[in-house]
Amino acid sequence: MNPRLDRLQTYPFQKLSALLEGAQPKPGLRPIPLYIGEPKHDTPAFIKQTLCDSLSGLAGYPATIGTPELRQAIAGWLKRRYGLNEINADTQIVPVAGTREALFAIAQAVVDTEKDVYPIVVSPNPFYQIYEGAAILANAQPVFLNNVPQNKYACEWDSLPSTVWQRVQLIYVCSPGNPTGHVMDLDEWRALFELSDKYGFAIASDECYSEIYFDEAKPPLGALEAAQKLGRTGYPRLIVFSSLSKRSNVPGMRSGFVAGDAAIMKKYLLYRTYQGCAMSLPIQAASVVAWQDEAHVVENRRLYREKFDTALAILEPVLPVEKPEAAFYLWVRTPGSDTVFTRRLFESQAVSVLPGSYLAREAHGVNPGTNHVRIALVSSTEECAESARRIRDFVTSQ
Repeated sequence: MNPRLDRLQTYPFQKLSALLEGAQPKPGLRPIPLYIGEPKHDTPAFIKQTLCDSLSGLAGYPATIGTPELRQAIAGWLKRRYGLNEINADTQIVPVAGTREALFAIAQAVVDTEKDVYPIVVSPNPFYQIYEGAAILANAQPVFLNNVPQNKYACEWDSLPSTVWQRVQLIYVCSPGNPTGHVMDLDEWRALFELSDKYGFAIASDECYSEIYFDEAKPPLGALEAAQKLGRTGYPRLIVFSSLSKRSNVPGMRSGFVAGDAAIMKKYLLYRTYQGCAMSLPIQAASVVAWQDEAHVVENRRLYREKFDTALAILEPVLPVEKPEAAFYLWVRTPGSDTVFTRRLFESQAVSVLPGSYLAREAHGVNPGTNHVRIALVSSTEECAESARRIRDFVTSQ
């Protein structure tokens, strides 16, 4: 067996199950799970209908590169959403069966282990656990940049010395961030692009939460958009990952895309041709109509605004909570241990949240997730309000 498998850490949800093992909530309380970022809004009817109408496509093998119609739909969305002047649907876009596997696969395709130095993959901290696993199984060393309140959850690029940057081959960034909701601004992108130009590493920008934001007049800045604003023709060494899961409430469709630097995309497509994971033709047809419609996405954001406003009004008097810039998580500092808070909250109120320490690693002398919990406001407004009231009652009873 691959010995690097032994270096993978237990996944956060498995750790949560172990933490809550034997915990018995009060009788009569319906459990409310707020620990996982799984959208609960209804899938739009027109997407489901298109999927049903396209089931004859199950009779054919899908191409790894996807249908021209899907690549064109994605290109059209990127141009509308980010004001891109150019994005080539044939050379700069690859549809993928969910960005989770794509984010993992990019490290396997990019990292060069034949160089004289042990490669490094940089990740934000806290982070989506796939980044770390991808680095380890690509035989690279994960290195973390702490995202803490003192720097407004931004990555401080200059906290890593040049001796580290010289070994970096890939950096993962997540904007809007999971779990903090931080959105990278143009200055942050400029500084990162300058480092990429100097040291030659690739940038993998995870933008799966890009369409969950609260001000319709201020959508989050995207990596390709930032590159264009800074005159970076062709998006050198930059690739972005986006998904329909959160945007269109279709996590079970496993539909997303990778887009950016044509040279990286060519090699990445070659890798994926062997790796597999081509998207089925019915899913591609449903994805086309999803990317072409914005009305359902606007309504989706309205529902999230409603939930955040409701939950924050209940929680603000008892916990240090703030509305994030984007995404659907509350990243909340706990009055003491995050694991103790999580277990006692479940025992007292049958509400399950995720300890922040499970989403981070100790780096630079600190685990930035310690004494935090991630609360996913993905259920109905009524259920989010009920869970907020239970959390409030738990906190005030301590």
